[in-house]
Amino acid sequence: MTAHGAFHWNELMTRDIAKSKDFYAKTLGWTYEDMPMGPGMTYTMIKSNGAMVGGMFPINATEFEGVPESWFAYIAVDDLDKRLKALKAAGGKVHREPWEIPGVGRIAIVADSGGVGQGWMTPADGVS
Repeated sequence: MTAHGAFHWNELMTRDIAKSKDFYAKTLGWTYEDMPMGPGMTYTMIKSNGAMVGGMFPINATEFEGVPESWFAYIAVDDLDKRLKALKAAGGKVHREPWEIPGVGRIAIVADSGGVGQGWMTPADGVS
């Protein structure tokens, strides 16, 4: 498992997957693997030198209206429930309550006391 408090995963939220793929392939040499995630949704795994380093997904759906294109970071935590209690006590907010992605981990979308959004997650066993 990624060490508690370390950055674990990064995602690019973009409105133009093809343009983003092209840009990062030309500039960083990234390659990609698309994964179907249900009706109308494809998640793109980003690879650098053959290793998975992040993901990207489209933010064209209405629930993303007003959300700027950006990178979104996930930080590994040792005990998500315990850490969310500490986050709330320190003035942070939980924007999306924890959910499980089988084989990936348990994730919550949060904001720190200044409003900066991020994901906190306890990676699944064997995920580093």
